[in-house]
Amino acid sequence: MEWGGLGRSSSARYGYHDAEGSGRILVVDDTDQIRTLIRVNLELEGYEVIEARDGEEALEILADTSQPLPDVITVDALMPRRDGWWTVSMIRADPRLMDIPIIMVTASVQSHHRAQAEQAGVDGFIAKPFEPDELLALIGILAVGGRV
Repeated sequence: MEWGGLGRSSSARYGYHDAEGSGRILVVDDTDQIRTLIRVNLELEGYEVIEARDGEEALEILADTSQPLPDVITVDALMPRRDGWWTVSMIRADPRLMDIPIIMVTASVQSHHRAQAEQAGVDGFIAKPFEPDELLALIGILAVGGRV
């Protein structure tokens, strides 16, 4: 876990998170293997996982009001169509979505990328390659409204 951010409101207000190790997580990454790695580890811990290949697909998923909002979103920085920076800015600009915790999981680890992520409102930053346990711990904290 590289750093935490702003400690936003509890995602438990969405009414989905009911126990430790459960909840709904949106994983946004253009690499199939990374999405699969994250999904498998989260499902083993009891989370429901929704996947998106880029920021545009993520916002389409989030726009579906018939589905509950995720408790946490993981997002890569560099993706085709709409990258992570755009995605985070769109989420933070939407009053319905702005309090959902976001973790940037990316190979873009230069100091200016970390600063850009923090300024965009990301709640956590994990560098690829990463240990799944590190990501699970951060998601577990943020899914119940904790701060890092």
